Amino acid sequence: MKEQKTKKELSRKDFIKITSMASAFFIVPRFVLGRGYTAPSDKINIGFIGCGKQSPTLRNGFLKTGEVRMVGACDVFAAKTERFIQGVQKFYTEKNDNQNDKSCVGYKDFRELLNRKEIDAVIIAVPDHWHGVMAVKACEAGKDVYCEKPLSLTVAEGRAMVTAARKHNRVFQTGSMQRSWPEFRQAVELVRNGYIGEIKTVKVNIGGPPKEWDLPVEKTPDGLDWDFWLGPNTIARPYNNVVAPTIEQEAAIWPKWRDYKEFGGGAMTDWGAHMFDIAQWGLDMDESGPVKVIPPPGTANAGLVYHYANGIQLIHEPKTGKQACHFIGSKGEVWVARGELLTTPASLKDQLIGANEKRVYFSDNHYTDFIKAIRSRQKPICDVETGHRTASVCNLGNIAYSIRRPLEWDPVKERFINDPQADEMLSRTLRKKWRI
Repeated sequence: MKEQKTKKELSRKDFIKITSMASAFFIVPRFVLGRGYTAPSDKINIGFIGCGKQSPTLRNGFLKTGEVRMVGACDVFAAKTERFIQGVQKFYTEKNDNQNDKSCVGYKDFRELLNRKEIDAVIIAVPDHWHGVMAVKACEAGKDVYCEKPLSLTVAEGRAMVTAARKHNRVFQTGSMQRSWPEFRQAVELVRNGYIGEIKTVKVNIGGPPKEWDLPVEKTPDGLDWDFWLGPNTIARPYNNVVAPTIEQEAAIWPKWRDYKEFGGGAMTDWGAHMFDIAQWGLDMDESGPVKVIPPPGTANAGLVYHYANGIQLIHEPKTGKQACHFIGSKGEVWVARGELLTTPASLKDQLIGANEKRVYFSDNHYTDFIKAIRSRQKPICDVETGHRTASVCNLGNIAYSIRRPLEWDPVKERFINDPQADEMLSRTLRKKWRI
């Protein structure tokens, strides 16, 4: 009896050992599969809104992280949606990626995309006049948001985006990519640590404000819902390929909707959202802004001066050469553009910033920073408030160029002081069904 019992116990132990070994072939630690491996169930499901010329860069940038699945794409131009989806499929095919769901569903109406429960976050890459509406509705739908710069067409819509993100506890990254580039981070840390002394002036070298509509009527291409493209605007404009080119025309030009005040803010917001952003960052004004805006005399579209409460002046200079941001201090200067950093003294550009000095948020990839924030539920490097404050600087400049008189600004209340006419320009009337 004792011998039989022992054999029975041994067989049970052997059974447990054998089944444990077998299970190891099915339960495999992720590190065994390679560094950086992300299981399909752990990937962030992305919906993409706006499949125009900027979309391939954003799409591939996110796909290359290996941490997302592109499950939906939306555009009012059917051919552009299809091109986007083909790009997703091509990416997976070239990667021989069997871990990803290769189905990316196309939509014309972004609200249908937002209704998909499994979508975690959306990328908004549409013209500026749509940003506010789409971002607010995305937050209301429980999606995290990555929205291209400039964040908003008006100050009021920017504040609505911040309010919606906070109310619904959404992670919201503004697509101001320069914050994740080393030359701009180095410039800002040099300034903040006093390496060029007390800052007196900052100069931003970009183009000017938008212009009035001046385009003739053209036939709307097949597959484009032009009324939906116009979206929230109460003033209808006829179709013209300059603002919404076909895929074939896109190969030769960038869409110029940004040049017209109905849809964009000219170079003041297009490039200003990059370079005024670096100025705000360097001055530690990510949650504030100037207190006065003084336009130049006459009709010049450059030379506007922003005054901050600490006495610093931010000057909009006309574009000559590269768009840049130039900090001028009592002991030196820092000039930064894409891929280029110049300092006075020259050796300053290679100065190592110590661990105990003032450091700004570190990110070396704007896409992975957004994904990291989604997982941690922390703010990303260019949070919605930051994007809103930068866009506000741009929009205040456009208002001053339009109204052609000095303006006093309250950056806390986000209103002009004793100027109802200027206050009216902080918002715009939206079509009833798109009001936020």
